[in-house]
Amino acid sequence: MLILDAVSRSFGTGVHRRSVLDQVSVTIAAASETAIIGRSGCGKSTLLNLISGIDRADSGRVIFDGVDLGTLAEPERTVFRRRRVGFVYQFFNLLTTLNVEENVRLVLSLDGVGAAQARRRSRAMLERVGLGDRLQSPVDVLSGGEQQRVALARALVHDPALLLADEPTGNVDEATAAQLAPLLRELARERGATVLLVTHDRQLAAGADRCLTLRDGQLV
Repeated sequence: MLILDAVSRSFGTGVHRRSVLDQVSVTIAAASETAIIGRSGCGKSTLLNLISGIDRADSGRVIFDGVDLGTLAEPERTVFRRRRVGFVYQFFNLLTTLNVEENVRLVLSLDGVGAAQARRRSRAMLERVGLGDRLQSPVDVLSGGEQQRVALARALVHDPALLLADEPTGNVDEATAAQLAPLLRELARERGATVLLVTHDRQLAAGADRCLTLRDGQLV
């Protein structure tokens, strides 16, 4: 599903340039779950940005399902992300001007799905995450756990091939995290999605098929 071939990325200029990723190489199998752990600022989010095509590597290749993302123009990478990738963020990144259902439905609408079908699929996904009774609720009145369920529904409603989760339990309490982790895995498994998550939570990472550590710009 995913190959990183000697990927490097640095930031800054001149003597102040700092290497974040240094010749990172890894292969991720389809329908697997890989957890990446590492201290804050070690480059975990940078790695996800490269894999999703948000950012470009300085050198090396990111190959997704046989396609080298480095060969795609920005509009092509945007379409790729919209159709093939789902995101779950630590701080939810929900649009407070939209209600629960509208936040989820927006993903489908942007991809050209008709209004009736988008509404049907959004409601079915929200039912699946236990929020069928909160469709019209403003997202900012929800608890942190409920907001993350909305974010999970939004990430998976378009059946992405790859689910990227950046600290998905980092902004909820321990009891809520214990509920969200199995739900994320169950929904991804139902859809055959490949999961790549970055986390400080070693208990969450321990449930993955493989756990890697990002240290000194390298995956070990």
